[in-house]
Amino acid sequence: MIVALLPAHNEEKRIGEVIGKAYRFVDMVIVCDDGSTDSTYGEALEFGAEVIKHTKNMGYGAALNSLFTRAQTLQAGAFVTIDSDGQHDSAYVPALTEPILKGKADIVIGSRFLSETNFTPPHRKIAIKLITSLCDIMTRNGFTDLQSGFRAYNPRAISKTCPTRPGMGASTEIIMKALRAGLSIKEVGVPIYYNGEKTSPFNSAKQFLDVINSIIATSYE
Repeated sequence: MIVALLPAHNEEKRIGEVIGKAYRFVDMVIVCDDGSTDSTYGEALEFGAEVIKHTKNMGYGAALNSLFTRAQTLQAGAFVTIDSDGQHDSAYVPALTEPILKGKADIVIGSRFLSETNFTPPHRKIAIKLITSLCDIMTRNGFTDLQSGFRAYNPRAISKTCPTRPGMGASTEIIMKALRAGLSIKEVGVPIYYNGEKTSPFNSAKQFLDVINSIIATSYE
């Protein structure tokens, strides 16, 4: 069984389509509605997902924590995290889960920088590469895209890497935990699409600093 894990916040316009596409390649979809003020919760239920509801917005990492905690109660061969905003193409779920199911990796990251199709805006490319480079320096690894939310995990990885940081820093926290646990991590190329909505400069800077702080803090744990 393959289970999709979708963190979501105010994604009523896209969540149904994302769930529908995911169901072409997975057996179960679980959504964490992270305190949405729109109809994300109802849309997710209507399209057949199991939904975990946060009564208030707690952050991306908190949503992943709830999803990973639920995943640990399931018997599945692989779990795949998919963003609910339509950035990720579920047609690549098999490419991410195949190494997991064949025992060739514990975690597989979908890297936009290993794909021939890359629509990442320039400012995001710079921020992601800075974050990834810092993590690579501290861990002596050669990753390319540590901010990708499109990832596959085996059950052991889910139990070993459940994030505690509530914000965007959870993405790198998971990788740091995985490396400390001796887990095998692989990257495969996937395209990532952007819906045209822009994050404010303040929020972008806040997210960037949260990730950098996560890398530094987790490396000393």
